[in-house]
Amino acid sequence: MGSIKQLASQTFIYGLSSIVGRLLNYLLVPFYTRVFSTDEYGTVTEMYTYVTFLMIFLTYGMETGFFKFSKTEQDQDKLYSTTFLSLLTTSSIFIALGLFFSPQIAEYLHYSDHVYYISFFILILGVDALTAIPFARLRQQNKAIKFAVFKLINISVNIFCNLFFILWLPKLAENYSAFNSIYDPEMGVGYIFLSNLIASGLTLVMFIPDLLKVKFKFSFALLKMMLIYSLPLLVSGLAGQINEFFDRISINMFYTIPDGVVDGNQYKLSMLGIYGANAKIAVFMTLFIQCFRYAADPFFFSSQGQSNFNQLFANVNKYLLAFGLFIFLFIICYLDLFKYFIGQQFWEGLQVVPMLLFGHLLVGLIYLQSFWYKLKFLTHYGIIIFLIGSVITIVLNILLVPVWGYMACAFANNMCYLIMLIITFVWGRKHLPCDYDFKSMALYFGLAVALYAATFFTAELSTFVKFSLNTVLLIIFVSIVFRREKLAEPLLNLITLFWLRRKK
Repeated sequence: MGSIKQLASQTFIYGLSSIVGRLLNYLLVPFYTRVFSTDEYGTVTEMYTYVTFLMIFLTYGMETGFFKFSKTEQDQDKLYSTTFLSLLTTSSIFIALGLFFSPQIAEYLHYSDHVYYISFFILILGVDALTAIPFARLRQQNKAIKFAVFKLINISVNIFCNLFFILWLPKLAENYSAFNSIYDPEMGVGYIFLSNLIASGLTLVMFIPDLLKVKFKFSFALLKMMLIYSLPLLVSGLAGQINEFFDRISINMFYTIPDGVVDGNQYKLSMLGIYGANAKIAVFMTLFIQCFRYAADPFFFSSQGQSNFNQLFANVNKYLLAFGLFIFLFIICYLDLFKYFIGQQFWEGLQVVPMLLFGHLLVGLIYLQSFWYKLKFLTHYGIIIFLIGSVITIVLNILLVPVWGYMACAFANNMCYLIMLIITFVWGRKHLPCDYDFKSMALYFGLAVALYAATFFTAELSTFVKFSLNTVLLIIFVSIVFRREKLAEPLLNLITLFWLRRKK
């Protein structure tokens, strides 16, 4: 149980920064969805979809490679500097080529009137890829507090710049002529991208003192070994992003335009904006999975070889499922409150939220199950698994999006993730056999499904009665999990441990 507490503690610290920061950033969603139209927000959703794909390409699995080789490489400075210089080289090439061809890229994406959108994102991608390894080193060194501070500064600057450019600058330009030269009313959502670039640039600057302390060494032999290990993760990572974000692309490509719609591209962007805004309601599940991933990478790589590792791994799977199901139920039970985080014009897409939540939980379980091939140097299995998922995603989106619209996107994702999880689990049993508590896991899943079904019967009741009954449903789930797992005392100990650390 001590190792579980350590993982939970690290997840909590990383989670505190991510949750607080993301919640602050999340407050921009109601702002965006009230300031911008559905098609304008669709542009934001589309551009950040491409960013997600390209970030996987630009980091090419080196973060995981860094964690893996940090266990065996004696010269940590050589490992860090080799990894960092590799990313510096590839990021610089990407920025140079991207800026040179930005007009052509903008024309291809139908943003020829806004070439600066592309330029901003080229720079954001290059800078974020470059800071990936410094952030990974903080995690590897268990410097969770510093990691959290840097992340919060990044998000705070991004929020401030958004408010300044979108909310305050137009008023300043209206009242003071001196601001007219820096305010462009045609820029619109471009100010969102500019704010991101400023925040990313500042983050890179904050890492400069740490970089100056490193004794830079470069080893081609070490880089070669890291690439052999990491490049399969690049392929599986790209395939994974296809699974996660092809839904956004498919809306633009395959959505059926109703008769009478004059501007088909604007209509598709509007549907994309509605889908993307409702996806933000699933942010708490995404946050939990992200927090867990931050803590899990260094935790499992450092715990490998312990006599109780397999049982530890099995227990973490059970707790991840249970807590993820709680988040799912919590958001569903109070969806009538969460919907106010997006503008009313986006509410027509609320029915997609449950499937998106469940999909994010499946992603977390897949990520955890995938550790067997990372730990065993069998990363080629990841390629096969994620390519299978990509095929399922692409085929289902092509077939179903013209018929079901964006609901088909969420359905395709869930089917893809479910099949991937089954394959990963079955193969993993051969390489990392664990004594899973299937009885408890099945109980929690079945209970969550039953309680979710019960929310359909409370949906038409008055607000007070509905929330009261839904709260009872949540209490039932939590009570059964806590009673079965005997978690009351460990949770109290974890809170006490965190409080004592805070006092020090």
